[in-house]
Amino acid sequence: MSTLNLEPKARRTVGGTECTWCRAVRGGTGIAVVALLTSKPPNIPRLQNALHTLQNTHPILRSRLHHGSTANAFSFITSPTPFVRIVSHEYTPSVANDAVSPLQQILELELNRNAWLDRSPSSCEDMLFASVYTMPNQMGKCVVVLRLHVSACDRTTAVQLLMELLVLMEENGSADAENYKGECSWAIEDLMPRAKAKKGVWARGLDMLSYSLNSFRLTNLKFFDTKSTRFSQGCKWSGIKLCGAVMAAGLMAAHCSKRSSRKYGIITLTDCRYSLASPLFGSFGFYHSAILNSHEMRGGEALWELAKKTYGAFASSKRENRHFTDMADLNFLMCKAMENPGLTPSSSLRTSIMSVFEDTVVYNGGQKQREVGVEDYMGCASVHGVGPSMAIFDTIRDGSLDCVCVYPAPLHSREQMLELVGKMKAILIEAAKTYKE
Repeated sequence: MSTLNLEPKARRTVGGTECTWCRAVRGGTGIAVVALLTSKPPNIPRLQNALHTLQNTHPILRSRLHHGSTANAFSFITSPTPFVRIVSHEYTPSVANDAVSPLQQILELELNRNAWLDRSPSSCEDMLFASVYTMPNQMGKCVVVLRLHVSACDRTTAVQLLMELLVLMEENGSADAENYKGECSWAIEDLMPRAKAKKGVWARGLDMLSYSLNSFRLTNLKFFDTKSTRFSQGCKWSGIKLCGAVMAAGLMAAHCSKRSSRKYGIITLTDCRYSLASPLFGSFGFYHSAILNSHEMRGGEALWELAKKTYGAFASSKRENRHFTDMADLNFLMCKAMENPGLTPSSSLRTSIMSVFEDTVVYNGGQKQREVGVEDYMGCASVHGVGPSMAIFDTIRDGSLDCVCVYPAPLHSREQMLELVGKMKAILIEAAKTYKE
């Protein structure tokens, strides 16, 4: 594989995919949050030191997003020194919503805390924010929260950030200076293999037309409230198994009340780090690409056959390099949806019924996690601006599947989504029994 001779820079213009997130975050999509429930208050100096080490090691974390004088003029400016500061809060869990854990309540609060909302020409915003929430009457427990702009943090970055933070907290928060990287890494578009990303003008035009027309034919979940201001909520789902199976269960749960044949859109996100012309190892940033497939549901489908079909459609698209060739098309259509919400049903800005990740995170560090005082954690990104009706962030933790499902409220209600997730879980459990037999 050929490599590109690209030196990192202290200041660079954002790439096409990053720019899409920069435009989306103002409406509420593109905020990533990692929240950790600790059994006791963290050592703030040690935590501060650990975060500064992470900023030194990964320059994108100590970069600021500069907004130029025109609508799409964004660039990263990397600071020579770390600067994140921990903000302390006292949080009282909502009695009115006691069915939701304090950890989840704080996660939802941070998902909807938009530091990048009030943009002005020549403004400069941090990419990373850190908070510690103390909770009265919770036996000294705290929640440590890291909130990031998604242009600097895809799911792989979030997972690596969590793992490195836990190690640093155990090792007194410092790392060898020789591991420090000086400047911001490149955008995914600058690193794509040219042969795999090539698409002719005629083919691009046909694909754009196809995506646009098909989007009008896709079925959405029933909307609960299309007029109120939107925000992101999540529901935690633990217990089962994956990518193709989750897609199939989601389609079956959504279609179970429909009698007629319907088409649904599913976005599958794939990490491109190791298939770039200049492969990335351990680089923070946004290097995922999306593949959109539509699936027709008639009713009566069996989960494993449907899982094979849905995953097969994604795998075929990936073999055809559509995660590279269609990247600009999907970014363009996402921006057009933001500019013209009326083009989507009820101005909902829904791009698909659900999004999933090709690869599941596998984490078997529960013992080490508990040794540093972390009882539980959740991580996900917001979707209430533009995105799917449900985004699924899955992890296999010490042998069990744990999913965080994020959705736009009040476009969808918590009761509606819990019912949908409950049906998915039941479908997967029943199918797992059949599979074992």
